[in-house]
Amino acid sequence: MALDPLPTLHRIFGFPDFRGVQRQVVDRVLAGERTLAVMPTGAGKSLTYQLPSAMLDGTCVVVSPLIALMHDQLRAAEAVGLRAATLTSVDENRAETRGRFLDGQLDLLYIAPERASGGDFRDLLQRGRVAMFAIDEAHCVSEWGHDFRPDYRLLRPLLDLFPDVPRLALTATADAHTRDDILDQLGIPREGMIVAGFDRPNIRYTIGARDNTTRQLVDLIRATPGPGIVYAQTRAATEKLAAALAVTGRPTRAYHAGLDPAVRARNQADFVRSEDMVIAATVAFGMGIDKPDVRFVAHAGLPKSIEAYYQETGRAGRDGDPAVAHLFWGAEDFARARQRIGEVEAARQPGERARLQSLAALVETAGCRRAILLRHFGEHPPERCGNCDNCLNPPKAMDATQVARKYLSAVFRTGQMFGATYVEQVLTGKSSERSLMNGHEALSVWNIVGEEELALLKPVGRALLLRDALRTNAHGGLEFGPGARAILKGEAEVALLEPPPRARRSRSKAGEANPVDDPLFEALRAARRDLAKEAGVPPYVIFHDSVLREIAARRPATLSDLGHVAGVGQRKLDAYGEAFLKVVRDN
Repeated sequence: MALDPLPTLHRIFGFPDFRGVQRQVVDRVLAGERTLAVMPTGAGKSLTYQLPSAMLDGTCVVVSPLIALMHDQLRAAEAVGLRAATLTSVDENRAETRGRFLDGQLDLLYIAPERASGGDFRDLLQRGRVAMFAIDEAHCVSEWGHDFRPDYRLLRPLLDLFPDVPRLALTATADAHTRDDILDQLGIPREGMIVAGFDRPNIRYTIGARDNTTRQLVDLIRATPGPGIVYAQTRAATEKLAAALAVTGRPTRAYHAGLDPAVRARNQADFVRSEDMVIAATVAFGMGIDKPDVRFVAHAGLPKSIEAYYQETGRAGRDGDPAVAHLFWGAEDFARARQRIGEVEAARQPGERARLQSLAALVETAGCRRAILLRHFGEHPPERCGNCDNCLNPPKAMDATQVARKYLSAVFRTGQMFGATYVEQVLTGKSSERSLMNGHEALSVWNIVGEEELALLKPVGRALLLRDALRTNAHGGLEFGPGARAILKGEAEVALLEPPPRARRSRSKAGEANPVDDPLFEALRAARRDLAKEAGVPPYVIFHDSVLREIAARRPATLSDLGHVAGVGQRKLDAYGEAFLKVVRDN
């Protein structure tokens, strides 16, 4: 007889029903099947193994890539009453954890892939009872994935030691090629794949050219309340941005792998607990963050791929509330990326070039950003989403082909060795010692760009680099790329998007936790903050904002009433119910 997971869902997690494909995944696990679940961030992936762990006989072994992520998940599991532990290099209670596992006193045991593939851990599991395996961030197993971790490829022998134990692989980010690789590497049949879709409708995608990055970020932060992440491309840039963004009045921190480990851990912990902090970070920060109330993610430079962009922006709005993803890019980002591709092994270069071209299509499109993203992952979305910059404020396209040909001609006539600034000076007839010495003032391209075309030079330069019509050499000079010939011969056009007029700065409702300014909601948040501080956990571990909003709307008078609010399970009702009822009575 099949196990019914609904009573456990109600009792432990306080939810009236499953969301999306959660029920399909849970039913397969409870039936002992092997499954790959591709579910967008915020769709409740962790519930698909946490719930079975409370119903099956034995321990669910969760393979997770980062210690910080494991500890976040541990707090969340313990908060709903699950018996959980981590077995990592920083845990001082490893002997106690092994004992709890062998005594059958653990529902969940979190472990890193490096330790999971070792002989000692294999021997430990064979002495206890394993109920299921959950492999989180499963795209790390694939060399085609953007976060490849070789130790993930060593998990198969461990899993095969327990052929009758259900195994569940979970990821939010995997294209068709990566999904096939995950199935092969982890021994999951094709019919065991469940793809929930990749759409995150609560995230508003906005992409624009970089122009005074600090000012652009300051404007974004001032318009968007709540916690946020700013991704920078270098360690130095994170520290510089963290200092500069403090002008907003918000607490700011830097995060990168070069920081002292204690400082790095403290900055991360401060961010996880904060309700308004902005953290400037390299991509070393993120996968280990299970923080649901991030209201915006900004990129101060180009991400590695669409997969990376999707995953990094997916750290916003995991609680389902509105969030913003803003990418600021420059043509030099594409130039550097092409240089890096030239340095990798030849076999990988075609794939890397295809990834870069997909990014170019995303930043250049006049159409729907979300549609580009979803089509990349094999979906068939509508032409307009209504929640990206191009859908909300459609840009106008203008033909810049003639200016592009002039630009390319100037690069060619000056010998394909000078940078953009000098090429623009030649085109606009700005005399200098260098132009005189080189005899460039006698060229046919000297001063051929008039006042009406002047504003197009920089965006045309960006467009030519993006299209690979121009490349930068090792000394920063511009030279022809493979796309130049078609433009010069009249076989390809260059269209530019006219940027929409800059909107007046205003406080964005996208990130408002309390858009109706309900004083009861604010009182509930203050109570949650105090309870979280007392318990030593982030506020969202107590309740999400959505739970507090429902409490404020319903104004429950009894514990029974409060227990009917979605997200209030029995353990949290027992621990915090009276405290929140008092706030309702007093307001």
